[in-house]
Formats: sequence, structure tokens, C-alpha cells
Amino acid sequence: MTARCYCGASRLTLDKPPFTVAYCHCSDCRRWTGAPVAAFAAVDRADVSDQLPAPYRGAPGVERWTCPTCHGPLAAAFAYLPDQVYVPLGIIDQADRLLPEMHSHAGSALPWLHIADDLPRAQASARDDLNRAAT
Repeated sequence: MTARCYCGASRLTLDKPPFTVAYCHCSDCRRWTGAPVAAFAAVDRADVSDQLPAPYRGAPGVERWTCPTCHGPLAAAFAYLPDQVYVPLGIIDQADRLLPEMHSHAGSALPWLHIADDLPRAQASARDDLNRAAT
């Protein structure tokens, strides 16, 4: 799979399928993506680390990467999800083939947003399910 930022200056090649694909309803991911809900593909950090620019470390235990040219989001990593990097679905060229498998932080979902699916919904981080998917 391939991914690229808004301007195309930053590109990622993903040689392995994602561990999982998940929606995230937390306010941090909403602010970072600018969307009412974010969706990410979880990949092995080792597979993308040499393709990413220097990270921005805002909150403790959180790294986020953006394109140095257009500042579009490229990836995020969280200390409680070791060795995983989360690539926004919106930048993946083959996103139409990546079906979400769960919702995380569903308890923080915007009250007017209604995604009608039968996927599991973790009210908080879903860290246990996300870590299990990576093994």
C-alpha cells in the first residue's frame, strides 16, 4: 500500500497489511485530523519509521508526524500501543480496501455523529484490543 500527504511531498510505502483499522472519536485525534471522527490503519513502527520526518511530541507519550511541506497528518504513535504507528486512512491510496474493525473512544463521539455499523465500541482507548491485534 502507499500513502501520501496533501501535497504529495511526503509518501509512505506500507509493505505489510495493517494489524487493524479503527475509528477514533477522541478529541485529540479530531483536532489533529480536523475531522469529526478519525480512522487509522495500525502498522508496525519498524515498517515506517525510516520514512517519517521528525515527530512532534505534544502530549506525554504521544508522537505525531506531519509533512514538513504542507503539514498534513502522516502518522501518530502512542506509548500505550508500543511498536505501533497509526496512519490516517484518508492519506492511504488504497483506503477503499481497509474496512474499520472497531471504534475507540466511542464515549467521546460527537452527539450528532451516527455511524450505523455493528462494530465493537470501546468507550475509552481500546488499548487491549489494539495491542492484541498487533500480536
